[in-house]
Amino acid sequence: MAKTAKEIVEEPLEKKLWKAADKLRKNMDAAEYKHVALGLIFLKYISDAFEELYNKLKEGKGEYDGADAEDKNEYVAEKVFYVPPTARWTWLQGRAKLPTIGKDIDDAMDAIEKDNPSLKGVLLKVYAQEKLDKATVGGLVDMVSTATLGTKEAQSKDLLGRVFEYFLGEFALAEGKKGGQFYTPESVVKLLVEMLEPYEGRVFDPCCGSGGMFVQSEKFIKHHQDYYKKNNAKKLSLNPADHISIYEQESNQTTWRLAKMNLAIRGIDSSNVKWNNEGNFLNDAHKDLKADYIIANPPFNDSDWSGELLQKDARWVYGVPPSSNANFAWIQHFLFHISNTGSAGFVLANTSLSSNIGNEGDIRKALIENRLVDCIVDLPAQLFSNTQIPACLWFLSKDRKNHKFRERQNEILFIDGRSLGVMIKRKHKQLSEVDVERISETYHNWRNIGDSYNDVIGFCKNVKVNEVIENNYILAPARYISAVEQEINLEINFNQPKIPKQLNKLSDILNENITTINKAWNSTNQYVNIKNIIEVENASRELNLLAQNLYQSAIKKYFIDLELNSNGNRLKKDKLPEGWAYKTFGEIFTESKGNVETMGYCPKVYSVTNLGIQLREGKYTKELSKSTSKYKIAKRGDMVFGLSREIPNLDVFSDSIGAFSPAYIIYTPNDCRHGLMIGCIMRLKLMEQTDILKGGAREGKTLDKDKLATKTFAIPNVEALNKLWDL
Repeated sequence: MAKTAKEIVEEPLEKKLWKAADKLRKNMDAAEYKHVALGLIFLKYISDAFEELYNKLKEGKGEYDGADAEDKNEYVAEKVFYVPPTARWTWLQGRAKLPTIGKDIDDAMDAIEKDNPSLKGVLLKVYAQEKLDKATVGGLVDMVSTATLGTKEAQSKDLLGRVFEYFLGEFALAEGKKGGQFYTPESVVKLLVEMLEPYEGRVFDPCCGSGGMFVQSEKFIKHHQDYYKKNNAKKLSLNPADHISIYEQESNQTTWRLAKMNLAIRGIDSSNVKWNNEGNFLNDAHKDLKADYIIANPPFNDSDWSGELLQKDARWVYGVPPSSNANFAWIQHFLFHISNTGSAGFVLANTSLSSNIGNEGDIRKALIENRLVDCIVDLPAQLFSNTQIPACLWFLSKDRKNHKFRERQNEILFIDGRSLGVMIKRKHKQLSEVDVERISETYHNWRNIGDSYNDVIGFCKNVKVNEVIENNYILAPARYISAVEQEINLEINFNQPKIPKQLNKLSDILNENITTINKAWNSTNQYVNIKNIIEVENASRELNLLAQNLYQSAIKKYFIDLELNSNGNRLKKDKLPEGWAYKTFGEIFTESKGNVETMGYCPKVYSVTNLGIQLREGKYTKELSKSTSKYKIAKRGDMVFGLSREIPNLDVFSDSIGAFSPAYIIYTPNDCRHGLMIGCIMRLKLMEQTDILKGGAREGKTLDKDKLATKTFAIPNVEALNKLWDL
């Protein structure tokens, strides 16, 4: 049979250019190289657009009859940047191998700025620096020459936009934490824009980075041109720039330059994109602005925002934010700039949903009571290149009685998107098109008049503001969204006759090999066969796994299944077996305070991992802490909770006694058997326990003790438990 020829899929232009550019980077830091590469790409775009129009003007046909190809006004009329002769790409490309190429490019940038006032101060002149290898510069010129970026055809395909965004994303990943200062992941920007729907009006980003929020806004409008045709075809043109007025502020000058270039390549007016090195709080560049939309990704948990100098600022309508954290300063800065009918969507650290540092809890309370919070979205981990801190999206609106949408001032929509996203690199995730559509459509269905919205277990819930107030003004979605019921699939069925056979077989293997090892050990040469040791190890491991499965199966059969009806739903209180009752975790457990210091000695040290509680080696425990005096003590049946990211690190302690790091939280049950039972149930239904996590100050999540205390379990009293335990 003939082999089918493989289809050759051509690599996208942006990936080709990135691979070539990255090879030329050599030992240069990504933060510096970013501006070198992107500056040349921008210059190529300007020159391509100029050359195309220049040739038409020179040819002088049709509408260009009698035109002067060197008249700058001809280019202004067509919204094309004028490029003087010594700055044109063809001239620079011819000099790529010369040692003066760096100075030639700097001179070209300077000449373009002089002839195009809107680019003044935007283009970097760094190519003549001694530390920049001229062979690298020449190689970049040759590499960029292979791409046509600024012609009408290329612009219609948004080739430069794709290249620019791809490079920004790759540089953000290469720079790690620093990269987040200029780049918000495209899928997050897309989600914010799709949810807010900024069709027209004043759009503001006070911490704009490279301007990605507005690039997506423009793309959004292009994607929805049918909306304009259908609703107001005579009044509205199809040019996005005619519908959106853009306002930005950025404190980092090099990042500001990126934003100006990013907007310029799409013909978006950037005259209101302002830079000052003092930042928004000390020097608000748009003091009088009242925006229709605010879209932003401010720095997470910023402690260096000069809060101590702004204690009496007029923006703090809902409370003075703590000087140690700018999260609630940003929120109030946004609210100050929202018009009476405006909305804001922005990214913040998850800690903002529940923290009470300073008076953050009081500010969040005021926001909720004033009916400003519209929607909260919990995001998956690993979306951001600059931090592993869990993030969320806030949506605020001043007019929730709304003239455009339905009245919802006494409701808040919560969306739990932590399980969404796809891995695109080993440590990096992005939201898929399906994810973005699912979240945004859920919000629109909830917000719009007449649209059908339904709560979805494990994903979204419409919550009354009074319920949020009853929950101490905590805005974590997991607090309100019920977890999806987790089906427990266990391999062992107690009716299987093979179980006793497996136990007997493993017992025989262990006894036989242990007897052989003992004989060898007690002989005169004390020679032990390694094969016998391996057999014992393998049989022990298999026996341990079988015992675990037997134990979990017993818990399922004698405890979990007894509180469920034939449809798998929980029984009502009066339908529970005799001697059983529903009790909360807080009624069954109390937090343990015992530690090594009070014990007088340190027992073996354990840790909680994703696989459960693990014994630590002695050497490791010494490195773990210089002193174990503050280590916490756990006994059989105690529940141990550790720091986590997306899935709780929890397990029940089944040994007699052990020590754990002070970072762990330990609970002791009234009856150790209840602890063993509930611990096993929570491990079996681990995905149902994600609601007990909340944002922590560290790069992870911490235990929500209040939520844990309210979890309910069906448990037998002592008499009923004694009967079951004997089984």
